[in-house]
Amino acid sequence: MSDLNAITEALISGDLDTLTTQVKAALDQGTSASDILSQGLIKGMGIVGERMESGAMFIPEVLMSAHCMGTAVEILTPLLAAGEASSAGRVVMGTVKGDLHDIGKNLVVMMLESVGFEVTDLGVDVDADTFLKAIEEHKPQIVGLSALLTTTMPMMRETVNKISSQTDRKALKIMIGGAPVDQAFADEIGADGYASDAGSASKLAKALLN
Repeated sequence: MSDLNAITEALISGDLDTLTTQVKAALDQGTSASDILSQGLIKGMGIVGERMESGAMFIPEVLMSAHCMGTAVEILTPLLAAGEASSAGRVVMGTVKGDLHDIGKNLVVMMLESVGFEVTDLGVDVDADTFLKAIEEHKPQIVGLSALLTTTMPMMRETVNKISSQTDRKALKIMIGGAPVDQAFADEIGADGYASDAGSASKLAKALLN
């Protein structure tokens, strides 16, 4: 049995050479691609998210780990049988209408994908109707709304209201994030949760589905 902890540690430290060597060695020793993914890689990105949230890791280090994750997943993808790697859930993400900021959103998308979510990224300047079309098409369990400008907070409220009035909110969770918003605003507009950064966003997404 291979040492999946070594894969986790190499991912956290952003050591790509060691990680790819360990992943290939684990496969050679008969470890399944899905076990390497779930018990080595996704576990590692979960720890990265926790350390980012606590301030023990910074964005450049998180990006290195995410790059390592992507490379390792490329190695595993051909070996993952259809349905072998179960998805953590489906998420539709976007920055609300009037706001063109995407760095924070992109980091959240990256972290969600790293811990097993299937994410549809709608980009920036997304109006409520576009969110509704994506919800109808992709059937997500979670919708994530981002805003960095105080002036776009009303659009976030309007988008939540429209989603709430036109979808089955028992089957759909809404989470929000961005510099001007907080948990009090999430409560005020009827969102299910607020995340302050990408690490806490991935943890919140898991909590909302549990």
